Amino acid sequence: MSASPLTEAKVVQPTFAAAPWRERAEEALIPPVVALLVALICGDLLILSYGQSPAAVYRMLLEGTWGNAYGFGQVLYKATTLAFTGLAVSFGLRAGLFNIGGESQLAAGGFAAALTGLVLPAATPLVFALLICMIAAGLAGGVVGSVPAYLKTRFGAHEVIVTIMLNFIVLALLNWFIAGHLHVPETLHTPEIHAGVLPRLADIDSRFHGSAANLALIVAVLVAVAVWFYLFRTRGGYDLRAVGLQPQAAEYGGINVGRVWMRALTFSGVIAGMGGINYVLGYKHYYEDGFASGAGFLGIAVALVGRNHPFGVIVAAFFFATLSQGGLAIHAFVPKQMMDVLQGVVIIAVATAVPEVRRILRGARGRRDA
Repeated sequence: MSASPLTEAKVVQPTFAAAPWRERAEEALIPPVVALLVALICGDLLILSYGQSPAAVYRMLLEGTWGNAYGFGQVLYKATTLAFTGLAVSFGLRAGLFNIGGESQLAAGGFAAALTGLVLPAATPLVFALLICMIAAGLAGGVVGSVPAYLKTRFGAHEVIVTIMLNFIVLALLNWFIAGHLHVPETLHTPEIHAGVLPRLADIDSRFHGSAANLALIVAVLVAVAVWFYLFRTRGGYDLRAVGLQPQAAEYGGINVGRVWMRALTFSGVIAGMGGINYVLGYKHYYEDGFASGAGFLGIAVALVGRNHPFGVIVAAFFFATLSQGGLAIHAFVPKQMMDVLQGVVIIAVATAVPEVRRILRGARGRRDA
């Protein structure tokens, strides 16, 4: 008796190379690695142009950052702020929105945290005070983020233009308030807060003495986990990602695009606003005019290098924080501005190399499957 077609059919088992998770891993990891290699080569050329050895400069960079407790503490501190602003930008980008207002949202959050810490009695329990201050910081950032969200959903105003202009407005208002009403004489910062102070790492380990690193880093990691869970494990996150990929198709599928945009930009502002606790509650214990300078815009680079994934953003934040602190460590050999140039090279390399490498990977897979 002849075998049935079902028994004769050859069962093709999925191979390791064809596993979807491996394809996703390749497209997520290989392009940024290639971009970083390109940036390192450019960095080598810059160092050689100053007559220095790239190996010696990179060794000094690592020794001045990850090689000692103080330098590592400074990397942790700078990475914390960049993690918040990078997560804020990446959250908006997942919905197809470009939030360039991280600077004003971060400053508004820091100001709200400082104001709350001044109002609360000194005897307020630490956990309660921290919670209230963090909520105030998130709400302030969310209010600033909701303005471009409303203008976009109600009038179709482009969020890039609105967030850029809002940076100047919010920062000018905060400067006016601090300079005219709430500052220590001959300074541009508020009095020190009475409640809600975050412990520094130096309070736990004396080797970090002098560094600004504090427990706000834990909050940043928890926020990254919360963003990941929302994006990839909830219906709201699915709607947000669907709108980011194709808003017309998402609307045809029954998703309220305007509501998703409103939520995305508002929560993006909440995340950026919470970043203000790193400086205000964890480092200086007061709000100072200009403390957020540059962090909001560098968060855009962190989000791009981190491929808009919450955990990738954390890694990218550490990378850019290392370059920033490393610029101070290598200043004796080459100008610290070289690290700023290298950061720009990384951004350009990611923007150009990532799509090209992904195209090559997909082409190679197509030829292999054929």
